[in-house]
Amino acid sequence: MAEAATTGAGSSGRLLEVADLKTHFYVREGLFRNVSGSIRAVDGVSFSLDQGETLGVVGESGCGKTTLGLTIMGSVRSQEATITGNVLFHHESGVVDMNALSTRDLRAARRHIQMVFQDPQSSLNPRMTTRDIIGEPLIIHRLARGRVLDDRVVELMQDVGLDPHYLRRYPYAFSGGQRQRIGIARALALNPSLIVADEPTSALDVSVQAQILNLFQDLQRQHHLSYLFISHNLSVVEHISDRVAVMYLGTIVELAPTEELFSGPRHPYTEALLTAVPDPNPHHRVERVILEGDVPDPGAVREGCSFDPRCRYRAELCQQQTPVLVPAQHAAEHHAACHFAGDLALRGVSSGGQA
Repeated sequence: MAEAATTGAGSSGRLLEVADLKTHFYVREGLFRNVSGSIRAVDGVSFSLDQGETLGVVGESGCGKTTLGLTIMGSVRSQEATITGNVLFHHESGVVDMNALSTRDLRAARRHIQMVFQDPQSSLNPRMTTRDIIGEPLIIHRLARGRVLDDRVVELMQDVGLDPHYLRRYPYAFSGGQRQRIGIARALALNPSLIVADEPTSALDVSVQAQILNLFQDLQRQHHLSYLFISHNLSVVEHISDRVAVMYLGTIVELAPTEELFSGPRHPYTEALLTAVPDPNPHHRVERVILEGDVPDPGAVREGCSFDPRCRYRAELCQQQTPVLVPAQHAAEHHAACHFAGDLALRGVSSGGQA
């Protein structure tokens, strides 16, 4: 088993270890749907997560963020993709590899890992009441019924800031923010250790986003939760994360504590992402890094650095050797997959793009 890229920032013990995880979706063509190739949605990802820690995952659309979360959950079917690598989850009963579990064992393990989805409207069944939606996990796992179930649902609604009088209402009667609170309450129903939050605020108004982010942080303190927080919004990730993993074309190209990554990125892709964030200070001049070219085909076999066609620092070495995610010089917790990560730091690159 490959070693995870870096240890977590928490101090309460390891919760999740992902080692060399790959999810390659089949490409099928023709009348008989024969496999003609594969899409490398996740292509060799390694990291670890501690109890009570939040790891933010950022990157462009199509970089593999959501697929990473679904693979960790065990929600990608073997008929759709080839999945290799290890997803080691630590809980009170021991350590399990999510990729090696039978269907029955995977269902039991999912009690400890839950997901909050991007769209709070499509993720809720419009024909079910709030009580039925939040209580469904408890019924499926045979943990509560009748009066005990109702009491638990009321408790969960109060935890996420919903009025228990709305118990019999349907999703259409709620605002987007309230619907997302229902989704969060459903995720909390089984007392999980880890929540995979897939763009949980992207469909909400800015003011509501702040409320939901504060709710996530309050619940983390109350229930000692760990989050894998997936987002394309760098401001949101900076606010909520202890560490940040930057994904590009199915791989992690940079992984570091949040403050360190935002103040001194060591990968050209991270640099470009950070300079694209609007600066509210009109007197702060930012050198915008414009990414040229197109994202390479995720189905093509690549040699060298996958970011090379769009990198302004590219050299001949980048076309010949694939960079590995390794600790940056003088920064043990800061990992970057770039041949010139040290040079990038020496240039004084920061989230403001100043040299």
